[in-house]
Amino acid sequence: MGVDYKTQNPQNGRKSVRVHSQQSFTHGLFIADIAHMPGSIPGVWPAFWMFGPDWPTSGEIDIVEGVNTQIHNSIYLHTGPGCVFTNEGGDESDNLLVQDCSAPGGCGQITAESQSYGDGFNSINGGVYATEWTSEYIAVWFFQRDRIPGDIRSGVPDPLTWGPATARFNGSNGCHLDDHFKDHRIVFDITFCGDWAGSPEVWYSNPQTAALGECKNYIASNPSHLREAYWLIKSIEVYQQGGQ
Repeated sequence: MGVDYKTQNPQNGRKSVRVHSQQSFTHGLFIADIAHMPGSIPGVWPAFWMFGPDWPTSGEIDIVEGVNTQIHNSIYLHTGPGCVFTNEGGDESDNLLVQDCSAPGGCGQITAESQSYGDGFNSINGGVYATEWTSEYIAVWFFQRDRIPGDIRSGVPDPLTWGPATARFNGSNGCHLDDHFKDHRIVFDITFCGDWAGSPEVWYSNPQTAALGECKNYIASNPSHLREAYWLIKSIEVYQQGGQ
């Protein structure tokens, strides 16, 4: 799934792309084998995420997300008021930047690994993102292509054998996950500029993008730079209790 990388200065702007699952889910183990994701490209904002109805009341889980020339993945949660998380049990090299998920930007962690997103991810032919969602926690693991556990490859995944999660969010201080996360659809999209990639605070604070002029003009007039703005998904598997 990719964007138009041939049309210069398209009328009404360059179109973003988005697909989502028809089915919605509450709890589960979600395993996405991704061969390629949009590269670390100025003006491009890709995401692999899940969300429920009446945002943010039913929550949002951002499994893969970033903008512009970013090389580290942003794993974030968004909720309504009253949800504070800890990251005990997660990878110690990934810090929980904000604990209160009702903050405007949600709460999240930036991966320490530079091959978990964008150009670095594509240079190793991608890998697997596995997300476990229970009533007690939400955890995300990233496995490089040559390090995918055998139990995932054989279709009998067991998160207990994988070691610390790349990012982990444990409900705390009265935050019950089932009150804040439910009925999620799975989404892959590619957006241009917008209120993150194209915001002046982000665009002009990065020397690589600040030198390119305004974000929307750059995207409109440089279609050939968007050739690597595509998702190539090998598979998405969802496991739920009861053998489903």
